[in-house]
Amino acid sequence: MNISSRIKSVPASTIMELLTYSAEAKKKGKKVYHLNIGQPDIITPKSFFEAISSNKEDVLEYALSEGLDELREAIKRYYNEYNIDFEKEDILILNGGSEALFFCMIALCNEGDNILIPEPFYSNYNSFANSVGVEIKPITTLAENGFHLPKKEEIVEKIDSKTRAILFSNPGNPTGVVYSKEEIKMISDIAKEHDLWIIADEVYREFVYDGEYTSLGSVKEVEDRVIIVDSVSKRYSACGARIGSLASKNKEFMAQILKLCQARLSVPTLEQIGAVELYKTDKSYLQDVNKEYKERRDVLYNELVKVPGVICKKPTGAFYIVAKLPVKSADDFVKWLLKDFDIDGETVMPCPAEGFYATEGLGKDEIRLAYILNKEDLAKASKILKEGLEAYLELDK
Repeated sequence: MNISSRIKSVPASTIMELLTYSAEAKKKGKKVYHLNIGQPDIITPKSFFEAISSNKEDVLEYALSEGLDELREAIKRYYNEYNIDFEKEDILILNGGSEALFFCMIALCNEGDNILIPEPFYSNYNSFANSVGVEIKPITTLAENGFHLPKKEEIVEKIDSKTRAILFSNPGNPTGVVYSKEEIKMISDIAKEHDLWIIADEVYREFVYDGEYTSLGSVKEVEDRVIIVDSVSKRYSACGARIGSLASKNKEFMAQILKLCQARLSVPTLEQIGAVELYKTDKSYLQDVNKEYKERRDVLYNELVKVPGVICKKPTGAFYIVAKLPVKSADDFVKWLLKDFDIDGETVMPCPAEGFYATEGLGKDEIRLAYILNKEDLAKASKILKEGLEAYLELDK
């Protein structure tokens, strides 16, 4: 019996082996502070659960393939408040941002085509691309300059006859970078000059702590080629709802995506009903969450940079930090933290960053940290990480 070469090319999760080490540490009685996954601990607005529990329909029917009208209208109003001019017809509801990204690759690329993506990038981009025979051409960014984009000519030289789109996360997962207005203009100019699509993953839009934020949805010059991927997962701490959206003013593209939506029938009805209420959440909720994450970032960053040799610019968005460490292998360091190190029976689990790169050999000495713990736990985890790194470096001398 044969398995397709397509599915064999999809990488398995790089974190699974480390989770085994984490489980073993817990069996030995250690407490493990998890900084390895972007699962927020912020309370989900209660209106989500109340809307679902108050639904009294006798039959739970399929929703429309394009999504509930009420939810699409709610998302339209949300965008309009940010001066992003989408209509209801420009918006489709997807099973999380992941399905939106997957559908984009299916709709825009033939097998053998490629997409430009700044690296390090959200590792599942690789899985989506490989599963449909699309190549990722990485635009390498560096810890030394906060993972901002290189010069225009360095990006343009990667474009060939098979290049179909530029995909990027802004604010960035895993780096926390927020691209400047000048960088957004550069991407827009490149896309227009070389007839490329722009897939803008903006699920962390609210999590910007310093400076300004520019959405691709507000750049009129390229509105015919911009696709906005979005989600309630991080914005409203509703990862389990699996409600995402895709928005574009390009009607031909949206008509093709709708065919994929029809093929998978619909997004869960009850979660959409709950999501309608999420988009009505008072702005004070997002303001409070933003303030909380900014304080958490500072707790983690300020401790991390005390260690000589660590290269890390303060991230300005999302809730992640990627740091270059003075070690040969971040993977070995994380295993050591889980297996051989603790302070008063407590240790910490970062995520090695190599899996966020497409270029072989990059990221081996880097870790990604998600500051998703409360400030008290994060302060403990930060201290353990700092002292663990210092102890590990002493072993290498």
